[in-house]
Amino acid sequence: MKHRGGTRRGPADIAPNTTRRKALFAAATVSAGALAAPFVGNAQVSGGRKLTIQSLWTENTIGYRTFKTWCESIVELTEGEIEFVPFAGGTVSEIFDMMTATSAGVLDGMHWVPHYAAITGAMPAGALLTSFPMGLPHPHQWDMLFDSYGGTELARELYARHGLHYVGHVHHDMNLIHSNRPIRSLDDFRGLNLRMPGGIVADCFEAIGARTIALAGSEVQPALASGAIDAADFTGPAMNYDLGFADVSKYIVMGPTSTPCLHQPVDLTIVVFNQDVWNSFTAATQDLLTELVRAFSVKHFTAHQEANIAAWTKFAEAGVEITRLSEDDVERFRKIALPLWFEWANRDTDSARVFKLHLDVMLNPAVAYINPDDIKDFELKL
Repeated sequence: MKHRGGTRRGPADIAPNTTRRKALFAAATVSAGALAAPFVGNAQVSGGRKLTIQSLWTENTIGYRTFKTWCESIVELTEGEIEFVPFAGGTVSEIFDMMTATSAGVLDGMHWVPHYAAITGAMPAGALLTSFPMGLPHPHQWDMLFDSYGGTELARELYARHGLHYVGHVHHDMNLIHSNRPIRSLDDFRGLNLRMPGGIVADCFEAIGARTIALAGSEVQPALASGAIDAADFTGPAMNYDLGFADVSKYIVMGPTSTPCLHQPVDLTIVVFNQDVWNSFTAATQDLLTELVRAFSVKHFTAHQEANIAAWTKFAEAGVEITRLSEDDVERFRKIALPLWFEWANRDTDSARVFKLHLDVMLNPAVAYINPDDIKDFELKL
């Protein structure tokens, strides 16, 4: 019998300290508040095995602060069995190289974005394991994809081929486009030097005439400041304000009120471990860490949304103007994106398998994001 953490075991198979484990398991499952106020049962809890885990987020950002707080909670929540030693993006491994570094054991684990696996060519399906243009627009729909439609199991299969264990997805925010030129229609992107993360996202903007450049997150703000690029996609408002985007951009480009973000509305991140490291944990510890990643997802998302409240005000006070595309632009971008969905999905069988799950969720009557007529002219090569 399966449950969220894996195969259900009998009492004889469960490690010692079962009562405490269950209490911690419940705390992690019920509320991400366990991260803010970790359960402390012993007056002295010393760090046990130290594991190096790097985030894609750089220092002095809401993303890295939230990640660091989560890492620091692990020693208490595992009763001193494990200590996560957190590192900011680029400090141990270059951000684009984190998958290779974790597979090789340079890092024990990583907090990353799967889109980068597609950019490097390591895993084309990575482009569809996080947000893509005109894809599922709400976080709970991605929870459906991973937790109800088999996305987590498929992701684990794909990452295992690289010597990695995919623990779970972590919610973050929508992505914004910052610009030093006013952009009020898709036509205004024509000829712009535009930072995009590559892959299917870049392909959509190249189709409307932009010249796209792939840069790691740490390179985006300096490139805007120097004028090397005219505009840039990056994370949500709080992260971007922390990174100084208010000082180097005049505009934030968004969709209309019906569709605030066209290109990456749910920018999912992930937590992944080196497979040998993961296999060295007891089954009970694996279950616990799986639930703690779920709790981290909630905390990570809500921390960003809370910080966004102040960030929007700060951008306005700095004189940064929000410009909006039109409903006609949304429909036009959708017509550009749909063929590219299938082009990327048909790059290999694994990409097609991941994209099939997206179509299943999109066609769910309660989601109703597309209808069969929208895709009748396209073939998915499973």
